[in-house]
Amino acid sequence: VQLQACGGGLVQAGDSLRLSCAASGRTLGSYVTGWFRQAPGKEREFVVAISWFSGVTYYADFAKDRFTVWRDNAKNTMYLLMNSLKPEDTAVYYCAASERLIVSSVARESSYYYWGQGTQVTVSS
Repeated sequence: VQLQACGGGLVQAGDSLRLSCAASGRTLGSYVTGWFRQAPGKEREFVVAISWFSGVTYYADFAKDRFTVWRDNAKNTMYLLMNSLKPEDTAVYYCAASERLIVSSVARESSYYYWGQGTQVTVSS
C-alpha cells in the first residue's frame, strides 16, 4: 500500500483545512487508516483513525470537537477536515494504514505498517 498525503499549507488561526490521503496498491476495505502529527521538537502523536470496514472513528481528545475524518471508498481516499485551527496544530501530518487493528491499538504509532510522506500544516496567530 502506498499512501500520498496532501492538502497542508499555511493558514491563519481560526481557518479550516482539509487534508487528503490517497491510497494505491490495495483497496482499503479491511484496513484502519489514521492521521498522526509531529510538531517541531515533539514526538509524533495520534490524531484520528477510521475503520474502512465499519466506518467507526476514533479521535484524540484534542481533535474531537474540531476535526472530522471520513473515507471515500470509491476513491480509496481518507480525508481530514480541521476547523478552528490553532497555532498549536502546527505540525507535519502523516497518514498511516494497517490491516485489522484492534480498538486498543488504533492510537499507537507502532500499530501502523504503511506510512505516507507527511504534509506540513502551519497555523499562524
